[in-house]
Amino acid sequence: MSEQVRYDSVAIGAELPPVSYPVTRLSLVKYCGAAGDFNVIHWNERIARSVGLPDVIAHGMFTMAQAGRFVTDWAGPAATVTEFGVRFSAMVVVPDDDIGAVIDVSGQVADKLEGNRVAIALTARSGDTKVLTRARAVVRLP
Repeated sequence: MSEQVRYDSVAIGAELPPVSYPVTRLSLVKYCGAAGDFNVIHWNERIARSVGLPDVIAHGMFTMAQAGRFVTDWAGPAATVTEFGVRFSAMVVVPDDDIGAVIDVSGQVADKLEGNRVAIALTARSGDTKVLTRARAVVRLP
């Protein structure tokens, strides 16, 4: 976890340090249990391929959660996320090779708002593919 970010120390245009989140078949199975979403395309390669997917894919909400984790880890424990939204633009394909995939998340302070809030524009990629678009969080900072 980072040190607490303070509103008066954040500048519009500031880049947030990027973070890479590994995704393995095991992390997807764990997420299935936590989310109660056991759709077989998230853990069974044979079924995923039979419905036209290139391989097992991560849950969209799992991908979104990594972007949310990025924001909360950056902002610190005294911050509050007041808005968070994304559009899903591509799948995170997770091969069964003990390496899996990686979701790379980065961000930039897009605006400073009233009430000690900052708007963060987020980017999430897996390989060369942008997997989230219109990803934005608003965070109230101390």
